Order: sequence, then C-alpha cells, then structure tokens
Amino acid sequence: MPTTPHGVSYESNRPVVMGRNGMVCAGHPLAAQAGMAALQRGGNAVDAAIATAAALNVVEPNMSGIGGDGFIMVYNRQAGSVEVCNATGAAPYAADPELYRRNGIPAKGILSVSVPGLVDGWMAAHSRYGSLSLAEVFDAAIDLAGNGFPVTHVLAGVIAGDGLIQQFPDSQAVFAPGGAALRAGQIIRQPGLARTFQAIVDGGRDAFYEGETARAIVEFSEAQGGLLSLRDFADCRSRWEAPISTTYHGHTVYEAPPNSSGHVLLQELNIVERFDLRAMGCNTAESIHLMVEAKKLAFADREAYMADPDWTDVPTGGLVSKQYAGERARLIDPERAAATVGHGDPWSYQPANYRRRGKAASAAGAGAMQEEDTTCFVVVDRWGNAVCQLQSIQSSLGASIVAGDTGVLLNNRMTYWHLDPDHVDCLQPGKRVRHTMNPVMVFRGEGSENGSRNGGSISVSGGAGSVSGGAGGLALVCGTPGADTQVQTNLQVITHVLDFGMTVAEAVEAPRWRNTHSPTESNIPHECDNLLYVESRFPAETLDALRQRGHTLEVMPGWGASGSEMMIQVDGETGALHGAADPRRDGYAVGW
Repeated sequence: MPTTPHGVSYESNRPVVMGRNGMVCAGHPLAAQAGMAALQRGGNAVDAAIATAAALNVVEPNMSGIGGDGFIMVYNRQAGSVEVCNATGAAPYAADPELYRRNGIPAKGILSVSVPGLVDGWMAAHSRYGSLSLAEVFDAAIDLAGNGFPVTHVLAGVIAGDGLIQQFPDSQAVFAPGGAALRAGQIIRQPGLARTFQAIVDGGRDAFYEGETARAIVEFSEAQGGLLSLRDFADCRSRWEAPISTTYHGHTVYEAPPNSSGHVLLQELNIVERFDLRAMGCNTAESIHLMVEAKKLAFADREAYMADPDWTDVPTGGLVSKQYAGERARLIDPERAAATVGHGDPWSYQPANYRRRGKAASAAGAGAMQEEDTTCFVVVDRWGNAVCQLQSIQSSLGASIVAGDTGVLLNNRMTYWHLDPDHVDCLQPGKRVRHTMNPVMVFRGEGSENGSRNGGSISVSGGAGSVSGGAGGLALVCGTPGADTQVQTNLQVITHVLDFGMTVAEAVEAPRWRNTHSPTESNIPHECDNLLYVESRFPAETLDALRQRGHTLEVMPGWGASGSEMMIQVDGETGALHGAADPRRDGYAVGW
C-alpha cells in the first residue's frame, strides 16, 4: 500500500486536482492561475492557453518565451477534430553552413539564435479559435511583467548558474541588477517585455514580425554580429497540420507530425504493445528494459529519417505502422541491452504515393547528456475542448541575451542543427530544425491504424484529423519539457495510467528513467555516453537487475530526472477533470 498521503494505489505526495468546469496544469502557479482566470472570464481552452503561455514567458523565462517557438495541439470537441499549429521558426537566411563548420555552433550568444516562431502561432490559434480579446488574454502577463513577481528557488538557481545572463548588459538589467543574480523571493520586473506584449495586443502578429519590435530585434542582432533580418521575420509563418496517430490498448494516441519528434512516442508505444507489459509489472527491471530498448530503436530511426518535411520526404506512415513495429520489436533481447542500434527501413511500409528522398544519418562518438529547457501546459475547458502546448527557447535561458529594450530573451535553437552535409537534419538557410517538442492527446476507442478513430483518415498535408463518432471521447492530455527526455517520459506516464491504472498524480510522481544513446542526442555535439539515468527512488534490486542486463546506470538523487510532466485525465463516465503537475519543477494544477 502507498505510504504517501495522496497515493491511491501507488505513491503520491500531491493530490489529484479535480474540477468540473475547467483545468489548467502549467509550469508555474501564477501561469496556471492566468489560464484559469481566462476560463472563468468565459474564455475557451485556446484563450486560456494563450493567457497561460504569455504568463509563462514572464514567470518561467528560463523555459520559453516569444523569442522562441512551439507547437499547439487543439481539440475542438464540437467539430470533433484535432489539429496542430506548428509555430517553429527557421534558420536565418544568412545562416551559412560553412561558417558554422569552420567555427562550430556556439552554445550561447547571438550566433545561436534562430527565427522566433511562437508569436505567429499564438496569433494563429487566437484568430482561429479565440473568443476573448487579446487585451483580456494578455492582461495577466502584462501585469506580471510590468509590476513583477517573486523569483522562485528554481529560477534563482538557474540565474545563479548562468554567467552570460548576469554579464550581458541588457540581460543583467533584468536578471542580475547591479551585477548580483536575483535571489529567491526577490521581485523581478520586465518592463520591456510588458511593452512588447502591449504592442502585440495593439497590433497583433504584424507588430512583432513587421513592426517596431521586428526592427528593434534585427537592429540588436546586427549590432551584436548576428544573422536575423527583417525578411526572416516577415517570412516567418506558423502552419496548421494534421496530427499523426496510432492505437494503444483500446485508445488512439495523437501526436504532432515532423518536424516534431512525435512519431518516436508512437513507435515506442507500437513496439511496447507487442509485449505483455502488465505481466512484467510496473517499473520492474523487465518493463523498464523493454521500454528503453524500444526507445533506442525509435531514436535510431529518427536519426536516419526525420527532418523538415519541406526539405526531405519523411516516411512517417511507415515509421508509425504496426507492421513496422513488429519488425523492429523482434530485435529486442529481453535479457540484454543493445550496445549498437541501427535504423530500419520504414519505406517498405510507407504508402505507395510517397517519394523516397530521405537520407540515412552517419555515426558518431561519445559525449555528455545535454538538456533542453522547455515548458508544457495542458488545458481543458467546460465545453470539453482541450489544448496541449509546448514552447521553448531551447536550453536554459536560451541564448542568455535580452534583445535590448524589447525585453525579449532570444533562443539558442541553432544548437539543434547537424553540420554533416550527409545528415538528414543538416543546417540550411530557411530550413526548420528537427524538434523534440511533442504535444499528446489520447482518446478512448480505436480507429484506423495511422488515421483517426472509427475508421476516419488523417491528411498528412495539413488540416485537422477527425475524431468524431467515438463512444469514449478524450481521455488524456499530457506532455513535458526535457529535450529527448520528452518522448521517454510520455511513454512512461501513459503506460502508468493505461496499463497500470495509476492516477495522474501517481503517474507524474513515479520514479523515472532517461536513456542516452550515441549519436542520437538532439543537442550539439549530438554524441553522448550510452547511459541509463535512473532516479534513486527505484528499488535497489531493480537497479541491480538492470545492470545485469547490461545497462550502465547513472543514479540521480531522489527527484533528479529532467522533465516536468503535465497531465489532465477526463473521466469517461462523469466528465470530471483530473489534473496533475510534476513536482520536479514549479508546476501546479488548478481546477474549477
């Protein structure tokens, strides 16, 4: 029996937050409150999502903001549709691959910056679905930026650990006034960001991409020796895309298509489904080993085939097919960890009307694990609409430079590029990099294998996927930050709920693992040590059994795993909303 105060069948230190009219789970309590205020004002899930997103830019600046990019998955219950707004920016037109090959891709600073795509996605979602005015949606964020809020212990630790954010003048003025990093409990104010938000309220998308803000950021970039241009901003457009999907034990799981890594989660689930996970037991060495080996196979395929589909044909249908999963699953040795893993041939399972133009990736050596700082939040409104949104400035505090008086903290997304000309994800001007962000929704009931529930179809060229006609409805909305950890954490929490009956709070608090396998890391230098990172809360006998299977373990203290899972479950009988936010960061769930 669980020994923690809120555990039902497993341990849980926090309760499941329940509501009937709405739920917001976000990476900071003030942001979750901003989203809830939008719902209580009469707004829908998209209104609440944008309000939450803008507030997170202020109170969780190390994770995301309008200097970065993201993905917005929207479920419109009335229309019975799921669609994804891809708000990822491209490499600047002036990004010369040869320049970066000579000098390397810097981890921080102006040459690590790609084109910010997030604002266009916010505006596209608001235009399509929003019911509140932009002024109502942004009011909480503008207040928090202008009047300030107390720095959390997590944020204070991040600022203290970043030398550039404390030294670069425009960044120092916000995060380390007078040269001293802000401490927990001190008030941080961002007047420049408040003014930029107000400009977006007054002028919409064009105020950011073609108005004074764009000009100010470009002038700042040029003064620092950067690559951003007014053409980069003017040409930056989000796009609406159909989701991709698979089925798993009586449910349909939706993900974002490439250039998102969403297909990896679907591949993992397809492989795991071919084994009796329930018989193996929850978080046993046997079940963890299976999931780690499934992850390795899916990541090897991503490394070989996935990139910007505008530049490379990606065999998405083949990658997420059940038949292909069967072929890959046969490679798993239940008693031994694979030291080397090659990609398969998903083109053999791809619909015949696809061209084959993808290139296999080259191999690489060993290095250290690197992390991405992103934020994920999930929303369900009183009408049953839902949003799962991820947004990021790449690593912690992005490029660590604030763009002058705009208050915009710029991203360092260029660090995701490969420079090998033969790599499928090689840097090219105007190309979108491969992303780890992947929003997730799970519905009760199964549809066609690579399409929607109840036999419908999902277009791979754009638009919405139909989810109408099913008896079960929306079951889960979830996601997490954490770079390549994301699809691994999502695999764990989804199976915790669907296979082992955990509550959402138990699922997000359960001990967690994360595998690194060279050369499949997204961040430069892309090579890594082959390690299985595990939290120390796993039983010692489980860790010993994993070592016996050949896994090299790196044991992290207590709650040391990266990620900050957000999850909402919809009760299929009562419609009640069950919410949970990962305690590993500052996340909170707010229900109504």
